[in-house]
Amino acid sequence: MSDITAPFTLACATFDITSHESVASVTAILEPITANLAQSKAQSIRERLGENDELWADLRKLWRDLSRAQLTFWDNEDSDDETDSPAEKTRQQGLRNLCANVARFTRNIVAGVPRNQKKAFENEPSIRRLLHYYTSWSFAQDEEAILVARVLSQALANLITGNDALVSTLWTTYMNLPEDQVVLIRLLSSPDPRTLVAALVLILNCIDGSRTRIKMLTRTVTGVRICISLLDSMVQLYDADDASEGARAFDLGYEIFTRIMGMDLVPSLFSRLSMLDEIITPHQTTLLKLVDSYLQAVRMSSIPTTPQGTPLYAKLRPMLAKAFFALSTYAQHSIRNSLGMSSSNTASKPYSAPSTAFEPPSSLDVMLPKVSEALVLVTQCIVTITLESVDMDAHAAVLEQKSQDFFNEATFANQGIVESLTELLRLLDLFLPRINFGKPVRADGKAALPTHTQPLEVGDGHDGTGFAYLKRDLVRLLGILCHGITAVQDRARLCGGIEVVMNLCVIDERNPYLREHAIFTLHNLLQGNAENQAVVEAIKPSGKWDENGVWQEK
Repeated sequence: MSDITAPFTLACATFDITSHESVASVTAILEPITANLAQSKAQSIRERLGENDELWADLRKLWRDLSRAQLTFWDNEDSDDETDSPAEKTRQQGLRNLCANVARFTRNIVAGVPRNQKKAFENEPSIRRLLHYYTSWSFAQDEEAILVARVLSQALANLITGNDALVSTLWTTYMNLPEDQVVLIRLLSSPDPRTLVAALVLILNCIDGSRTRIKMLTRTVTGVRICISLLDSMVQLYDADDASEGARAFDLGYEIFTRIMGMDLVPSLFSRLSMLDEIITPHQTTLLKLVDSYLQAVRMSSIPTTPQGTPLYAKLRPMLAKAFFALSTYAQHSIRNSLGMSSSNTASKPYSAPSTAFEPPSSLDVMLPKVSEALVLVTQCIVTITLESVDMDAHAAVLEQKSQDFFNEATFANQGIVESLTELLRLLDLFLPRINFGKPVRADGKAALPTHTQPLEVGDGHDGTGFAYLKRDLVRLLGILCHGITAVQDRARLCGGIEVVMNLCVIDERNPYLREHAIFTLHNLLQGNAENQAVVEAIKPSGKWDENGVWQEK
């Protein structure tokens, strides 16, 4: 038996969890031992100590006694009816200190030593019970309890790091627990960024390199609930200061979702984040933001292939096409209702600008801004995928079908993406007057006039949140889809797309560079297409734009 643990062994021989002196003694003895184990050259010490079976028996007794002494969900979950006497407070403080030191000792002695990990893993149920206790709502603002939870989660992470057999056992167990017993969900709700970091490291260690475990994260009820908690945390951490623990936690969360994307499991998770009777959920929108960021950050040549050998893009496309049709259809229906129009008022009719004074909508759909925000993200993802697949000729042979062709051939209710986005652009021009120099401008180019129900100072009559960039990205997508394909150019002409795009060649503060993208799209619609060029030639301007960007009749 090593001299370093001799005092520990002696103290454990007479240890009594109900004795404050005994608890304090073991706590104090563990501190220098734990510090020695944390040294960079302590690998041999950890290995030597791990050969002492008596040490593991003592450690097992400490964990078992601690878990029984502390409140857990098996007896009185989150109870706040504890005795407030000084003696009870002293006892609880002593147990906290002991729990933290036992966790530190366990964390350090198992680091990088598989045999020690296997021995200490027997204590995982006790560690889990204690984690559940220290992450209860009654400790949400208790700094000492938060610290204990953090050290416990670090110990749990070290128990399995690099040990695939233990990782598999723990992950399978956790994915099959009832939701109220999954400590990972509670850790992800912690207000402490350092605790979040520990929890995220644990999750990342569990899923690293394993498609099976990532599938469990995205497809089991518990796994999806963990993803929801993680998405919530990332929203809160987005504005964390660089180099802070919050920023590190965000980066770890992003890395977890990168692993999900790399295994082609985003579509599976996206569908499981849906809710009955909701067109889009906040968590789906957050996931779309992560996908958009991922696609923007990497080039197609560096994106891993799926297990079937096809690039990741090929598997994302069906999800994005389905989402586009669903969101676009909803937005069209909502706008028509808001404007008091039927579907026959606008669909498949040549574009004509309204001549009436600007009127507010007859009703407002509170979901429309959220749908528009998600539609922008879906559109941006489609744009990125389509441009990348065109640019990367090396992947052309791997993809069964070019992305441009895929999205041009995708249909829903006998309507393609080109027709759907053209109709939506037409309706958006009626619903959202463009903003020029801070003032709304009607689709016919005239400044919006006040009415008895719509004072001028209200502006465009809608909260612009969620609608930013929508027209710009939709018209950009149209230009990309029709580029170099006469059949798609013809489809755009037949559904009135040329007139819609011409009307978007304007300044709109809600859609930066809208005019430039519209002009580029118009170029793609006309290039090599005499019939489309004839449509433009037949349109006689009845006025001109003044220096302020407002249309003036001749």
